[in-house]
Amino acid sequence: MYDRTRFLYAGDRALVVELGDRIDPELNRRLHSLHGAIDKAALRGVSDLIATYRSLLVYYDPISTDVERLKRELARIERRIDASEPGRSRIVHIPTFYGGDYGPDLGSVAEHTGLSDEQVIETHSAANYLIYMMGFSPGFPYLGGLDARLHTPRLSTPRTEIPAGSVGIADSQTGVYPVASPGGWRLIGRTPLRLFDPAAEPPSLLVAGDYVRFTPLASEEEYLEIESAVTSGEYVPVVKEAG
Repeated sequence: MYDRTRFLYAGDRALVVELGDRIDPELNRRLHSLHGAIDKAALRGVSDLIATYRSLLVYYDPISTDVERLKRELARIERRIDASEPGRSRIVHIPTFYGGDYGPDLGSVAEHTGLSDEQVIETHSAANYLIYMMGFSPGFPYLGGLDARLHTPRLSTPRTEIPAGSVGIADSQTGVYPVASPGGWRLIGRTPLRLFDPAAEPPSLLVAGDYVRFTPLASEEEYLEIESAVTSGEYVPVVKEAG
């Protein structure tokens, strides 16, 4: 974390508020506290906020606000967030069926790591993963906290289409593809949950700053039962408050 926050110009309609130069849980929590404080302040001229691992992109209307004044207002808010009450985080449980057609790369991850398929599943589902940021595609969570024993390189040739709900590993990261898309992550499982629905409010099930916990499903039948309940609108995701 920097001793002093940096403000970088991104054209004539945006500022980058940069808090540090590394991926770090404490820095990321401070970033999301800043995001919430700026959003709550409803600063004149600010039209959008986009959070990353270590910085915040602030879009503004240059006709409605002066950039130097905006920088002062942002710096004032940033200095005061230590005194603000920390926001509450959720743990969203993601039911996942590992292996087989749902996770075709489970075996290659096991081979690379020297673990058995069962050990990969057990290790992957044992952690609460911090959602550092959302990106790549709508509703895609970048998750931190993958056990070092599971670090596995991306596929040398990406797939042209990956099914929605696929759970993957790429190097030191794990994540979930919310919509069907190309991708090069190694697929170890799939969730029947709908992580992104443009007709829902909010459209994304997951929010940066929350946590994800993968819950192994015992059978394909269980997967299909949840999938049916999701489709009919009867399934309620398991969401708990982080301790």
